Amino acid sequence: MTGDRPDPTPHVPAGPVPSSEEGRRLLDLVKVMARLRGPGGCPWDREQTHQTLAHPLLEETHELLEAIDSGDSDAIRDELGDLLLQVVFHAEMASEDGRWDVDDVARRLTEKLIHRHPHVFADVEVSGAEEVLTNWEKLKAEEGSGSRRGVEDGIPATLPALARADKVQRRAAGWGVEWPSSEAAVAALREEVGALSPASDDAEREIGEVLFATVAAARKLGVDAESALRRTTRGFAERYERLPALAQERDLALESVTEDEVRELFREARDR
Repeated sequence: MTGDRPDPTPHVPAGPVPSSEEGRRLLDLVKVMARLRGPGGCPWDREQTHQTLAHPLLEETHELLEAIDSGDSDAIRDELGDLLLQVVFHAEMASEDGRWDVDDVARRLTEKLIHRHPHVFADVEVSGAEEVLTNWEKLKAEEGSGSRRGVEDGIPATLPALARADKVQRRAAGWGVEWPSSEAAVAALREEVGALSPASDDAEREIGEVLFATVAAARKLGVDAESALRRTTRGFAERYERLPALAQERDLALESVTEDEVRELFREARDR
């Protein structure tokens, strides 16, 4: 749509043939977005830029994560729609300047998916999902300069710390720096926890090493550390909200309860 040029997308091996309906609604969305941005369209939509949409994009991403954590399928569908709107919106703005359009976005994504899945589209064999992720980082590096870069190069500075640690570790794994097993990663985590001391002169460093080792153990166990912490934090908040009622039932003042009483209250709040 940005010019007559050969399609560089590799041939995709035969698979299920999509129905004539699949993808039609996506085309409808692209047309609606073009109408909103076009002459006589929506004044607000016409005023937006990549920069003004940056914050809404972040908000929509977090709302999708919340829907995923809730397990509400309808909410996930709706939030995915809001996130898809952001993709189409940004692509429409770029197409107006003749830079690229939504087809170019889809073409590049298709190329990446095929290149990074040689175990599906070529004759590469993998032992499981973990090796897929390791190969992904190797292949991703090939798409750049073709040589190894710094392990943090290209990782957004705004990425949450746990997610950043996860990405750094995955990239390092693609370069051959990785715990050989989940047992080894968990053992390293226990070692870091054991080294943590209330009397430490460098508690920040030790806590950082515990958190970094926690992310490594989570990866080897197939757990997303960021999602796990969000879920645990939400669970803590829900239990905390039940504490005042529980304390009142036992005629306890929260400001003066003992450590053992607090633990008991939290255990009961968790079970309710």
